Amino acid sequence: MKVNVEIDCTPLEARQFFGLPDVQPMQTAVMEKLQNQMMENIQKVSPEALMQSWLSFDPKFAERFGDMFAAMTGLGGTRTSDKK
Repeated sequence: MKVNVEIDCTPLEARQFFGLPDVQPMQTAVMEKLQNQMMENIQKVSPEALMQSWLSFDPKFAERFGDMFAAMTGLGGTRTSDKK
């Protein structure tokens, strides 16, 4: 013998029928907090914030970065310490 029972109800109605608690307010609060943390972390890794943190680490880093960029593009002078 095979019996099929089909129940058409929403998840909220099913939770209420089985006596489970309504977790919607808690889920909303957790998702808002998660979204706020993600937005804060995204701003920490923005290009502007990264460059600011890198450049504030060493005062001469900006100079060295400019020299490195000029050397990579071939616009700067060449430094040779081993002259023959």
